[in-house]
Formats: sequence, C-alpha cells, structure tokens
Amino acid sequence: MAALSKGDQLWGSSPISQSIKSVSIVIPALNEEDGIGGVIEGIPSKQLESLGFDVQIIVVDNGSTDNTAQIARDAGADVVYQPTRGYGNAYKCGFASAKGDIIATADADQTYPVEMIPALVKMLEEEKLDFITTNRFANMSSGAMSKRNKIGNTILNITCRLLYGISLIDSQSGMWVFRKPMLERMLLRSGQMPFSEELKIESIYYNKALWKEIPIDYKDRVGEIKLRGWKDGFHNFIYMIKKRIVR
Repeated sequence: MAALSKGDQLWGSSPISQSIKSVSIVIPALNEEDGIGGVIEGIPSKQLESLGFDVQIIVVDNGSTDNTAQIARDAGADVVYQPTRGYGNAYKCGFASAKGDIIATADADQTYPVEMIPALVKMLEEEKLDFITTNRFANMSSGAMSKRNKIGNTILNITCRLLYGISLIDSQSGMWVFRKPMLERMLLRSGQMPFSEELKIESIYYNKALWKEIPIDYKDRVGEIKLRGWKDGFHNFIYMIKKRIVR
C-alpha cells in the first residue's frame, strides 16, 4: 500500500465543516457482479467505527442486468437504483442518498484500495481538509491501465493544469473523500465520465477547497472493462475546456 506522505502539499483556504459523525461510501456499479462483493468486504467498517464513525455503504445500481444488486445487498450495502446510465448520473444518485457527514468513493471493480478509507477519513478530519483526491499513477499495477489510456490521461492532466492552474497529478481518479456540505456549493452538470474531473474542478478551482492529492495503489480491474477509450477521453477533454469557459 502506498504510504501517506507527510510532505504532501496543502492547498486552498479554510475547511467547510468540522463536525463529523458518519461516513457514507458510495460505489457506482454497472454489471460488476465479479467485483462488487470483494469491494464491500474489503471496506474496513470496524476500523471506521473504532474511530467514532457510523458507516453507510451505498451501491448505485446503474442499470445492471446481472446479479450486482443482489450481491451488494447480501454483502450488507444499501442498494439504490439509477436506471439512467452514466458515471455522473450514478454518483449524483448515490450522493443524494448519502447520510454521512463525509463521503468516500470507490469503483466496483476492486481497482481502488478501499482499505485506505479510514486513514483518508482520519486525515480529512485531523488536518481539517475539505477534499481529498487520489493519484493512481503513484503505484499502478502493470495491467491496471492500457498504454492508450495512460496517454489519454496524461493529455487530460496537462490540460487541467493549463486551464485551471491546479497541480493535480491525476485529474481522472475516481477515489475521493470529502465533506458532504461541499456538494451544496458545486455545480455538477455532467452525467457521464467527465463527472470525475468536474468534481475536482468544482471543489478546488471554483470553491477553493482545502485539499490534498494522496498516492494510492491502483490494481487490475475485476470484470469487464466499461471505459470507451478515446471516445470517453475526447469527451472529457472537450468538457474540461467548456467548463472553463462556461461554468
């Protein structure tokens, strides 16, 4: 597991809220029956509870045609349904159902280290941060991302830095921990893949959040790949430019 570095640079202004009693972990899922059970089982709920947090695990079934929802429910998650497919649509539905003071996220394919959630939540609280995002490139498994996708991500990361002046290493990471009141100040318009970059841009650039980017281990996915390669990458690129012109 990648270590949390004490030297990670701190950005932004003051935290939005310091009252933390519960954590909601939101996981979007579309036909992820092979991976979702392992993700839920890997969440260290007992550790979070020992830190004083109630834990809610939400799986957003984004129109699955397999046993994703049943497996998630059997593993102890709350399952909510968003039949309108799309990465952003799923997250918006999950956020609307979140009861926690803090929201944490992960994918349903076992790529993200959910075992780090307690450490990230503790960091958010102790350092009075608003938003934590993660850097997949710090320690990425050799098969976790294709060369094509690495090139696409590099282009998007450079574009984000040039347009917004945000020193993100990974603008497309899908593992975040943030304070729920942040959502009240965000204009999250995308229902698709650009939602990931939009959440970061809204938090850091438009709302001046106090934030950190933390290195993580990023593993090979379990199950079928859903990303549409260059098509999704180009959509994200155009959306990032449009977002800079018209919020």
